[in-house]
Amino acid sequence: MAAGAVNSVAGGGTLLTFPVLTAVLMRKFGDHKHADVVANQTSTMALIPGIFAAAWGYRSQLKHSRHWLKWLLPPSLLGGLLGGWLVVGFPDQFSALVPWLILTAAVLFVLQPQIARWTGIGAPHAEPHGGTLIAIIVFQFFVAIYGGYFGAGIGILMLSALGLMGLADIHVMNGLKNCLAFAINIMALTVFLTRGEIDWSLAGPMIACSMLGGFVGATLAQKIDKVVVRRIIVVIGFSLATYYFWRQFSGK
Repeated sequence: MAAGAVNSVAGGGTLLTFPVLTAVLMRKFGDHKHADVVANQTSTMALIPGIFAAAWGYRSQLKHSRHWLKWLLPPSLLGGLLGGWLVVGFPDQFSALVPWLILTAAVLFVLQPQIARWTGIGAPHAEPHGGTLIAIIVFQFFVAIYGGYFGAGIGILMLSALGLMGLADIHVMNGLKNCLAFAINIMALTVFLTRGEIDWSLAGPMIACSMLGGFVGATLAQKIDKVVVRRIIVVIGFSLATYYFWRQFSGK
């Protein structure tokens, strides 16, 4: 519920669900590498209904961004599929990267306002062409790989790219971002459902709770101090990164 609410207000819900799932699954498997991989896949399954709800809620804005959707949807689908395949195909490597993934997500979360200023989000300018457009498409492909692989922080990466593309209306940007995020996650989930390992005893109730949390969070968004929420997530993110680095280098 907390992750669903946080995603609707500030993003970063994965930073809540992943460590909790890892802790629970460690008791089941007794192996943190196995627990990390299953936790990642189960977290994606649990949170994707909320991502779909967000994309559906902004569906009216997609009519303003169809031009960009045709360029960015293909690399999103391909990258999300590749990211999901990498998790399933190389589980040991995923576990080794967990501290770095969490640290990256936390840093992106901290830098979100600054990145928005750097990339000119909210300031319209000419649409990119030629090499710049190709660079943005390639960037989206790698964002999608990261999103299918782990996912936390992809929102600000995509908003940054959209800002470079000259989009200024935040509602249009969020609509396109949510649509692409759903595409990335649904492709990764396809891999997890067919070749991966989702713990359905945990995913089932989490789906319902994340949807409820997302609804409540969206309803109360105007009443919640976003600065406080962001600070809490930042503390959680860096605390988790510290813990996972310690676990990795201590061999526990």
